[in-house]
Amino acid sequence: MDLITSAVVAAIGQGAPDHAPEPVARYYQQLKTAIGQFDSAAAILAAITALEADSACEPLRLALAQTLSAARVADDMASLFAAQGLLDQSHLPSTTVTAEANEADQKSGVVSNYAVIKTYFATDRQRDLGKPPAQRFSGARNAPSAEQDTLSYGYCDISIPRDHRMGQLESPSLWRLEFRDDPAKHVVLLTADVQDADTFYAALGAQVAASAGKNAFLFIHGYNVTFEDAARRTGQMAYDLGFDGAPVFYSWPSQGDLSGYTIDENNIEWSTPHILGFLSEFLDKTAAQNVYLIAHSMGSRGLARALAALMATQPLLAQKITEIILAAPDIDAAIFKNDIAPQLAKARNPVTLYASSDDLALAASKAVHGYARAGDSGPGMQIVAGVETIDATAVDTGFVKHMYFAEKRSALSDMFYLIHNQVRADQRFLAPVDTPAGRYWMFRP
Repeated sequence: MDLITSAVVAAIGQGAPDHAPEPVARYYQQLKTAIGQFDSAAAILAAITALEADSACEPLRLALAQTLSAARVADDMASLFAAQGLLDQSHLPSTTVTAEANEADQKSGVVSNYAVIKTYFATDRQRDLGKPPAQRFSGARNAPSAEQDTLSYGYCDISIPRDHRMGQLESPSLWRLEFRDDPAKHVVLLTADVQDADTFYAALGAQVAASAGKNAFLFIHGYNVTFEDAARRTGQMAYDLGFDGAPVFYSWPSQGDLSGYTIDENNIEWSTPHILGFLSEFLDKTAAQNVYLIAHSMGSRGLARALAALMATQPLLAQKITEIILAAPDIDAAIFKNDIAPQLAKARNPVTLYASSDDLALAASKAVHGYARAGDSGPGMQIVAGVETIDATAVDTGFVKHMYFAEKRSALSDMFYLIHNQVRADQRFLAPVDTPAGRYWMFRP
């Protein structure tokens, strides 16, 4: 099912239209109101009414999905926001919002104007626990000592405003005269607490076990990303994806500065053995049965090489990995095709690679290295056995044309279908393109 059909079915399962809890009923009506603005509103609403009578009927679900697709409702932000609100109310496990936030709301009798997403992290950044959460981990490498190991473990609480827009990482804006973080308006890193390894894995394992499918995802960020923004991005993706499970991120010592490319390039190489070690521990200790790995930009180098080593040395452990998603991977195209992709082809499912020919950061990387990157599209498109390549050039790619994997609803929605419905590219809303080298996919216009 597509996102909006999934939301409708979830709402009906909660008693919509007449017997649903107030938040579900409110978002359900918002969705119907948004749909009412379309020329084909009558047909869509009729399909919803039919589904209300028998929400388990697959032909009725398919009929609604087809009607929505024909009307291009998924391109309407008001409809997507209402659908995401329904999924938030209907699908997210109670463990996603912290117990402290729920208890505070119950005591005060006030409904919070933001959600709190709990994410888990491992990092090999240098740490200073005396600093505020946003500054607790720097861009320097963590040197092991008698007092601490190379890796730090812990959890972060991330605020998501109730009027959050899918794919956005809301931040203070000087243009709006906003000078400080406000959880009611912005995606904010509220806490970054360090735990010992045993406590960390116990808590992480408990959240994995509480999910219906024993699910977890691990995100590895790219170049020019601070620890704070890696945490915020992970919370935003978990919320927008309606993820049932444990969201986790690995933060390597990126400088968080556009001028730090060369340092970042050295640091991701330094971090790769640590990523491999953490990935092995993570798969072994959490009892997760479905693990989704998402890497962006330069972070794809660390993940891809760690995965290749894991598949070669611990193939049974690697079989726990359900999906591998590489977004705008900043990896030498020839190395990816000849050395890395053959190893990744051993994965449980095909690898998903989002590429673009309009990605400025990848263009800059190509200029530095003199060779195409695996995230390029156009003539250098990577069409490799075991990899489903998606050309995201048509997607509005946002900041420096390099963040489309999380900032544009179509790419994020595609990940939603991939993760929630576990369907391959030929079953999602993508257009196939056949070439002499093979098939790749594009977002439909």
